[in-house]
Amino acid sequence: MKGVAPILATVTLLATVPLITSSNVVLNFLVMALLIALVGQGWNLLGGYGGQYSFGHAAFFGTGAYVTAVLQMQYGVNAWMGFVIGIAAGAVVGALTGAVSFRSGLKGSYFALITLAFAEVLRIIASVTPITGAGVGTLIKLDLRPEAFQFQSRVPFYWIILAMVGISMILMRLIEDSRFGAYLVAVRENEDAARALGVDATRVKLGAMTISAAIAAAGGCFYAQYFLFIDAGIAYGPWISIEALLAPIIGGIGTVFGPLLGALVVKTLGELAKLMTGGAPGLDLVIYGGVLIVVVAFAPRGIAGIVSDMRRRFYRTPPPGENGRG
Repeated sequence: MKGVAPILATVTLLATVPLITSSNVVLNFLVMALLIALVGQGWNLLGGYGGQYSFGHAAFFGTGAYVTAVLQMQYGVNAWMGFVIGIAAGAVVGALTGAVSFRSGLKGSYFALITLAFAEVLRIIASVTPITGAGVGTLIKLDLRPEAFQFQSRVPFYWIILAMVGISMILMRLIEDSRFGAYLVAVRENEDAARALGVDATRVKLGAMTISAAIAAAGGCFYAQYFLFIDAGIAYGPWISIEALLAPIIGGIGTVFGPLLGALVVKTLGELAKLMTGGAPGLDLVIYGGVLIVVVAFAPRGIAGIVSDMRRRFYRTPPPGENGRG
């Protein structure tokens, strides 16, 4: 498949990390970076390719996390089945949010605010509802067996989240080359013109919202299985919405590799902030904001754009006479 080889090469290279180091610190760092990359890829489909900036992807992340946790603890559902159902539940929430937003004609800041409102409403509901553990949260029973989606070490978790990121990247590449992807970009560039050419903009945006939510929910399901605990502040908190949009914007919005590049930068900055300040609360957000301002001002296409420009200059064919030949 066209354009898939670089993705497979990158995933294969990253898959060798546990063979080089068994450090839990390194693996945990990479697992969290890949988790952000996964949720960021979901945001990238909607915001990068579709131009619909969401501030509330926590709504989908948290839904996936809570559904998979509650199904296991309250109803005895197998963790792997709960994982699949959690992704489907996130997609449903995304479809409902999109239906309310897009059929009402909400765009720009209005759409961003309603997504933020959805996430906040779900956070409040989860914080008071007994089935979610209310303010106490939900603790998944420790059961270190693969069939329970729990493992003795972080290595299997690392390979699983890496595979999920790889699949999401391949999906983005396929969407890029599809008619749906072309419609999505057309809606981003000029929705009125796209409608005039016969594109059902509402349907296209709704499809992107549903897929985007499913990817974010997959990240929430993984988070629940990795940490075995969630509460309303974690599942529906603003942290994941912020990092999900920062990763593709810093890495390269509307590109396949942007979320992965940006996630590695975001997590590195977060860890450096903790080391320099002893974990002072809120400083990581200050650093993220500063980096975002710099990227928007000097590199609006992100890291992927900078790399692309460098490659273009490096491989640029010299014009006649430049190499000394007449």
